[in-house]
Amino acid sequence: MGYNVNLKVYEGPMELLLDLIRKNEIDIYDIPIHIITSEFLAYIAAVKELNMELTSDFLVMASTLLEIKSKMLLPKIKLDDEEIDEEDPREQLVQKILEYEKYKEVSEKLRESEKYELKAFYKLQEDFSDIDRLEFLNNCNVKNLHKALQNIIKRNKTASVTNIAPEEFPVQRANEIILEYLESKDKFLFSELLGEYSFKAEIIAYFLSLLEFIKIGRVSARQTGNYSDIEIIRRDDFGR
Repeated sequence: MGYNVNLKVYEGPMELLLDLIRKNEIDIYDIPIHIITSEFLAYIAAVKELNMELTSDFLVMASTLLEIKSKMLLPKIKLDDEEIDEEDPREQLVQKILEYEKYKEVSEKLRESEKYELKAFYKLQEDFSDIDRLEFLNNCNVKNLHKALQNIIKRNKTASVTNIAPEEFPVQRANEIILEYLESKDKFLFSELLGEYSFKAEIIAYFLSLLEFIKIGRVSARQTGNYSDIEIIRRDDFGR
């Protein structure tokens, strides 16, 4: 009767070593080399038994572990009954494992960032090269439009009140009203869109709508002075 054996596939020997250290809850600075070597060799034997492909890096690491193990079995050198401090055979291996651990953490963070980016969609820049910007911005620029908006808001300020819900006026509604004006007039003033007591949200909605119409080339706008009213002019190709 056959049975299935699931064996984890590692990218390289350092990943296997780090996994063994974590699984056995070993202090990375004091690795019991005999335990790690035994489990490392057991993994290689299991891979060979399953006829799985094994890179030469694993075999090199196996020989390195055996070499470290043999060095640690050697008696320490004594001089005049005092032990001589020697370099720990595990030191270089520990440094490599620590470096790999940092690399692994960074890789995992980058992988998570990549997953997040794959779920994000970005709007491409629209092509407005066919719009003659000079024609409708000759006498009007964003700075002047902003000043005009501030001036209109100041003129339409009402007495301050408290405890009232903020008024709402969607830009879509402003678009519809401006379109109605453009269908019946060649040009009109921005102030014509506003009532005697227009609230701030309404003014801003009309202003944003105007900017959108200018951007798509359906109207042009101009002013006679820095704080004068904005004149909105229907372009010849408005209906196209």
